[in-house]
Amino acid sequence: MSSTFGKMFSVTTWGESHGVAVGAVVDGCPAGVALSESSVQPFLDRRKPGGSPFASGRKEEDKVQILSGVFEGKTTGTPISLIIYNNDVRPQDYNKTAYRPGHADYTYDLKYGFRDYRGGGRASGRETAARVAAGAVARLFLAELGVDIQAYTHSIGDVEVENVDFSIKNDLNMPDEKAYLRAVELVEKVAGAGDSLGGKIFCRITGVPDGVGEPVFDKLEAVLAHAMLSIGAVKSFEFGDWENKMTGSEYNDWLYSENGVIKKKSNHAGGIYGGISDGSEIYFKVAVKPTPSIALPQASVDTDGNNIVVETKGRHDPLIVPRAVAVVEAMAGIVLADLVLVGLSANVCQFR
Repeated sequence: MSSTFGKMFSVTTWGESHGVAVGAVVDGCPAGVALSESSVQPFLDRRKPGGSPFASGRKEEDKVQILSGVFEGKTTGTPISLIIYNNDVRPQDYNKTAYRPGHADYTYDLKYGFRDYRGGGRASGRETAARVAAGAVARLFLAELGVDIQAYTHSIGDVEVENVDFSIKNDLNMPDEKAYLRAVELVEKVAGAGDSLGGKIFCRITGVPDGVGEPVFDKLEAVLAHAMLSIGAVKSFEFGDWENKMTGSEYNDWLYSENGVIKKKSNHAGGIYGGISDGSEIYFKVAVKPTPSIALPQASVDTDGNNIVVETKGRHDPLIVPRAVAVVEAMAGIVLADLVLVGLSANVCQFR
């Protein structure tokens, strides 16, 4: 079971939804980065459950502890171990023999012949808390290079953000007051009927130096796609702003020189060419599926092959999108931290 992502800046997550704890080990973070539990905590607070009427009722403080790799407030260059204890577990809410529609219960049994049925174990969204903790380390490192990552809820159902204003803060991470109010009405209606919703997340990254990313198989956008699609609820990845109706002359980013500096007249490609960053803003969207755990009756089978009806109980989000915003940012940070470090080996001239 692959639980490690990255080559030079690598992240291994561990733990189960209703086990003792979840956590991550970050290996390859350079020494000297300012890091503390208090600097990681704000990232986790944006993802944790129980924080809004649109999130799971599970009450987890998600307080992180750093067990290694930090001394006197700075990273030492050795592996950084992070742990987040699970305090509000309810394994009794789960039926060990029922396959829940939309979950990985059935495929885990097909592959391993054995699974942790308590909330899905490793397949649970709870695993993403560890990603966010590790992503915080990556983003604090990247911040020292001037890299900024910002994502937001672009749409919920058929409600889409039109006028982005990052000064607007709300429970849905939707920076458009009119869209937010419409989305609240929609979520309340659907959740009240025992159903759930999905949506899209937009992510923008600024300050990435040019030359980040590897040609051929490890193109920057390809690794970003890998990272985003590894998030359990994400079902698609859309890079740049290409549309089927655009011609080559409309899509191509024309170049020009201004006082000897090469610039672009547009950024349709999303800041990457040939898998390598060109110094422009990088941006993409991901689609997040509706929460599979819903109260409505659903047809399924049990482990003995009997036809059954599943009515999922327990504490679940009516939509995952707002909390997944922090996970998207975290995975983008991990990708960039890794490829920035990998890129240092690309040109011997920089060491002369």
